[in-house]
Amino acid sequence: MIKKILAEITRVQSLDNLNIVHFNVTGQTLTMVSLDLNEDVKIGTSVLLNIKPTSVALAKNIQGELSYSNQLISKIVSIDNGELLSSIVLRIGTVHVESIITLASSKRMNLRVDDEV
Repeated sequence: MIKKILAEITRVQSLDNLNIVHFNVTGQTLTMVSLDLNEDVKIGTSVLLNIKPTSVALAKNIQGELSYSNQLISKIVSIDNGELLSSIVLRIGTVHVESIITLASSKRMNLRVDDEV
């Protein structure tokens, strides 16, 4: 199920028709690349962002740099392991987001409730 979270537009960078939009989500920053923007996209505007559980990647004990722009610090609230997939519920500030990963990845990462990811 796609989760909708409330965010505020904090910055818009534009060059020709290429745009990078920055959002504040519970004190952390998310970014989005867009080709064309609606005229309503302005700094200070509140928007709902859609987050697809299969698009939420998890990382644990990371060292070094990653090219992912959207890296949010979160805590694992619950883990539901199925036969093939694991549903991991994360708390990012006051927002809960689901990540669906393979069971093998969940086990390899030794994920536990209260882990910071």
